[in-house]
Amino acid sequence: MNIEWIKARDLPDAWFQCVYHIFDKGYEYTIDRGSFKGQKRIEYDYIVVHISHPGTRPLIPDIPPGCSVPPPTSMEYVEQYLEKLITSIKGTHETYTYGEDLEKQIDEVIRMYREEGPNTNQAYMAVGNASSLLLEDPQCLRGVDTRIRYGKLHFMLYFRSWDLWAGFPSNLAALQLLKESMAKEIGVEDGEIIASSKGLHLYDYCWDLARTRTGRK
Repeated sequence: MNIEWIKARDLPDAWFQCVYHIFDKGYEYTIDRGSFKGQKRIEYDYIVVHISHPGTRPLIPDIPPGCSVPPPTSMEYVEQYLEKLITSIKGTHETYTYGEDLEKQIDEVIRMYREEGPNTNQAYMAVGNASSLLLEDPQCLRGVDTRIRYGKLHFMLYFRSWDLWAGFPSNLAALQLLKESMAKEIGVEDGEIIASSKGLHLYDYCWDLARTRTGRK
């Protein structure tokens, strides 16, 4: 198993570095079970991404003028994803929303820090349960750990599986907005993000787009 470490200043920088290096550091295979079964993807064995200033705008990657690659996401989609993080309302065809697990935990973490103080290791927000394994597509985000240190609220995230092209920038931008909101309610500054995954990947239909965007034609 190869562990990749990415140190980035902001969210677009983290995305670009992960996309660029996956062609050298990733493992290519055909999917036996899960989304896009039978197709190929390239995936980091395990990756840790440390983002020192995740609140720097823009939160999502920009596409340089003249580049033919479409944007991987939009702030409109980020806002929709954020809504799924903080509310438990499910759509007609949805098997879950993250808000089912996170909605009450977010309120409790805010209360915990405000009323009991910042020095605790218990402010961890879990996603999913034993039944998640039985879902056709289990939750990708499985944990949002938090810490207040040096007067700032930091997020430590874990994704069991993570689409690098569009999921990574959308998910992190929405989680950053959540972190900023929580920090404001707690009364501390916004902090860093450390995200890890054993399943950060690019599907084969994105390979040409990724190579073009990073200049790896």
